[in-house]
Amino acid sequence: MPCMMRMVYNTEAIMPLDPRAKAFLEQMAAATGPAVPVPTPDNIEDLRLASNLMVREWAGSGPAVAKVEDRLVRGPECQIPIRIYTPRGKGPLPVLVYFHGGGFWMGSLETEDSTCRLLANAVGCTVVSVEYRLAPEHKFPAAAEDCYAATRWVAENADAVRGDRSRIAVSGASAGGNMAAVVALMARDRGTPRLIYQLLMYPVTNYAFDTPSYQENAEGYMLTKDIMMWCWSLYLRTEADGLNPYASPLRAKNLSGLPPSMVITAEYDPLRDEGEAYAARVRQAGVPVVCKRQAGAIHGGLPPAMAQEMTGEAIADLRSAFFLEKGHEDDEVC
Repeated sequence: MPCMMRMVYNTEAIMPLDPRAKAFLEQMAAATGPAVPVPTPDNIEDLRLASNLMVREWAGSGPAVAKVEDRLVRGPECQIPIRIYTPRGKGPLPVLVYFHGGGFWMGSLETEDSTCRLLANAVGCTVVSVEYRLAPEHKFPAAAEDCYAATRWVAENADAVRGDRSRIAVSGASAGGNMAAVVALMARDRGTPRLIYQLLMYPVTNYAFDTPSYQENAEGYMLTKDIMMWCWSLYLRTEADGLNPYASPLRAKNLSGLPPSMVITAEYDPLRDEGEAYAARVRQAGVPVVCKRQAGAIHGGLPPAMAQEMTGEAIADLRSAFFLEKGHEDDEVC
């Protein structure tokens, strides 16, 4: 594995790229140059710190919430850090368990702090952010099992977070979207906890790189095919792990019995097609699904202004799921 990974920025897309996304790519090209370091055992902690700091700076500080509490909960092998965001309002409140992105190897409670604050206030729910174990130090299925354990803790201790155990949803972005989808599968397969919704934002759903979106967006839009292949290589112990539905939820033979779902994808994202394929399969299994493609956007909804638009879509649907119990008769098909 080379110590540097080639990074190409495409600011002259064939299809219309949102001008804000184009400007963002140009800024990134000027700031980072054509290559980025590949983590090794010697530099991975430094790269995590630098990457997490950059993501935090993009996101900003976020709004104040009534209460923020850090605590540790029991995991399958170690204590799992969580951060609880409680908005103003009389409880018990619905609870959103949120998993950060970062390609399975980076990301933290800090990188999602702004998003979780926004969701807590705008939706009117308690948000529990989970800091799961990261690759390559902790391979599959460590992260997924941590996320499931944290979600089960929330359900079993809802009173401790002013939560309503009958209204628990899961969500995440990118690799965090993978975690949310996998937790929903685990909860169904293991019989607990009962989830009422899953919100997946540009999720990783399949260990495969053969979709049209992987070909169309292989280079040029920050997240590349090579980077995704490398992230998977850090996360999986063996190639066979990639076939496991708890790594690749799109590969599950049966997707019935999952909670109602929302899947958001980005037009210029290698992951676009696998996210939309997952939504289609969930819908075919009889589960209500809303699937929305963010036009002109790159992975992560970047730049931050476009990410906020994506979050606005998510907020409206979460409020419906938590408070209105609205059906999905107006589902949108990606």
